[in-house]
Amino acid sequence: MREPGIPENWSMGKFAQGDRSRLPNAANSASSAGSSLPNNPSPESGELLSQPPSLKLQSLSPHRRTKARTLPLPPNTTPPAPSKLPKWLTNWMLWWGIAGLISSGVGIVAISMLLKLPAAPNCPAIFWPLATATVRIHCAEVAANKQTLKDLLEAISLVQALPKNHPLRAEINKSLQQWTLDILDLGDRDFQAGKLQDAISIAKKIPQDVPAYQVVEQRISSWNSTWQKAEDTYSKAEAQLPKRNWHEAFMAAVRLLNVGNDYWATTKYEQLNRLIETAKEDARSFDKAAALGDRGGLNNILEAIKLAQEIGASSYSYKDAQELIPKLGKEMLALAQSALDRKDANEAIKIANQIPASTKLLSEAKDFVIIAEAWQSAWLDTVLGLEGAIAIAQKVAQNRPLYNEAQELIARWQLEIEDVAHLQRARELAQGGTIGDLTAAIAQAEVVPDNNPRAIEARNEVNRWRTKVETIEDRPYLKRAEELALTEDVGSLQAAINEASQISKGRALYSEARRKIRSWQQLIEQIEDRPLLDEARSLASIGNLPSAIRTAGQIQPGRSLSGEARAAINDWEGQINARVNWREARQIAIQGTPQSLVKAIRVANRIPNSSPLRYDANLAIAEWSNRILSIAQDRGQSDIPGAIEIAKLVPLGTEAYPGAQDQIATWERFLNPPTPSPVPVPTPNEAN
Repeated sequence: MREPGIPENWSMGKFAQGDRSRLPNAANSASSAGSSLPNNPSPESGELLSQPPSLKLQSLSPHRRTKARTLPLPPNTTPPAPSKLPKWLTNWMLWWGIAGLISSGVGIVAISMLLKLPAAPNCPAIFWPLATATVRIHCAEVAANKQTLKDLLEAISLVQALPKNHPLRAEINKSLQQWTLDILDLGDRDFQAGKLQDAISIAKKIPQDVPAYQVVEQRISSWNSTWQKAEDTYSKAEAQLPKRNWHEAFMAAVRLLNVGNDYWATTKYEQLNRLIETAKEDARSFDKAAALGDRGGLNNILEAIKLAQEIGASSYSYKDAQELIPKLGKEMLALAQSALDRKDANEAIKIANQIPASTKLLSEAKDFVIIAEAWQSAWLDTVLGLEGAIAIAQKVAQNRPLYNEAQELIARWQLEIEDVAHLQRARELAQGGTIGDLTAAIAQAEVVPDNNPRAIEARNEVNRWRTKVETIEDRPYLKRAEELALTEDVGSLQAAINEASQISKGRALYSEARRKIRSWQQLIEQIEDRPLLDEARSLASIGNLPSAIRTAGQIQPGRSLSGEARAAINDWEGQINARVNWREARQIAIQGTPQSLVKAIRVANRIPNSSPLRYDANLAIAEWSNRILSIAQDRGQSDIPGAIEIAKLVPLGTEAYPGAQDQIATWERFLNPPTPSPVPVPTPNEAN
């Protein structure tokens, strides 16, 4: 176990080889057993070092020092006068033994002093230009053991000053390499904590002339490479967020876990995950806001604006949200304008007052409210109302967004003031309701020029009053016509038509007169054509269908009964065709061959279901299909393939068709029996 402050790799052997001169001379120590060793030997070669305390014989016990002083005199010395001493004091062998013990003790003390390590030097107080290599190495290791950047750099600086050919250079280089790695480890702590520049700064403090400096460059390059890879991965993940590629962004974030840096694998990874989740939430909020805006309606638009406002400035959806908010504000203005167009000024004002400031349309909204209030006054349709509207509209200042619109309305209402007076006078005249009153009202309203804002309103009033005048004038003609038509004979109906025809096209009662004329004309045609249709039906009832068709054909197309006559003719022609088909089918079936029977069935199916002959035709079709099956069965007794071909002729939908299909299947199984399954041959093992 080494003493505190002495490096572990500083062995006694190295001490003896490197700086043996620091120990006291062994021979001198041995020859001066009765005196003290020098306390501070002179430094060698100018080196200054605090030496360990010198070995002193005071370490011997007082008892031994007393005995050392009573050693016998040398043989050539004249002994003192003899005295009577105890016998043991005159025993020379005893005294030689004591002398040997004393000599041995002095040698042991000297050797222990030689082998004892010196006390650790006081490194902060050393004058380094005069310090020995051993001292530099020792102090360097003491500093390096503190494992701080400052102390490690100091350790490197202490030993770097030693010559390249120093006997301890190999050990020094090993220490330099280790201290370099220790400094890089300190830098790596900052690198793992996300402080790249601090880590590089630490690494660059290592002197470039250390033996392992290439490790420093490699470590800095590795840090930069790892950091750049992490930044690229982070940037790629961020680039996917505006595109809403959430899966790709998350996969890029996961790659940060394996980038080789704790800061990017923890702090930045969590930050990126929060960023992705926030981006997803903001995107959902924006989509919901856009959907609500598309859905329309005041409540939906207000909710959409609220959602868009909640998207923060750091969000990838922020720009879209900020673009959406003014659009939603314009939709609110459009809703307010629609209410104003419906002359619902209160609703329009209510909507405009709810437009949020975030839409940046508050100026337009305030101006809109002023204009809506002006319209409320203008809709009174009085001179005072128009004057009030002008006064309200003048509140819109010149620097306001709707100033031009307000000025246009003011100009319009100024023009309307005079014309409103004309319309008011015209309406007062029209209240009398007579032709004269209405004519005077029309004349008064026509004073309003076509380019005046009230021109359309004046025209509508004129048309309405003119309709009343025409109705009053033409109603007697229509009333007399209705009275004439009450008898419903051809002459009266024709007289009613002539009376109603006096109402000319474009008059108020013209459409009503035309409807009545068409009705009376149809009555005349029915009176004229009904005998022909009745006669035709009478002929058809006795079976004379050709004569019935000719008689009904005399009713011309476009006449009142032409549709009814046409339907009857079609029915009679169908009956004639059914008779022809029924006769033809029976004649074909007489041949009795399968082919002729199939043809007879096809012809019989032409008879419509509405024909009285259809029942007989159905019975015949069933009989003919069964006859085909019977022929096939007879043929099957000698020629099964031929029988199958005949059975296939039975038409689908006939009574014999299911039986024919069953018979065909039976014959085909007979002709093509299933192949029997092979009997398995037992193997020898199974046989045993």
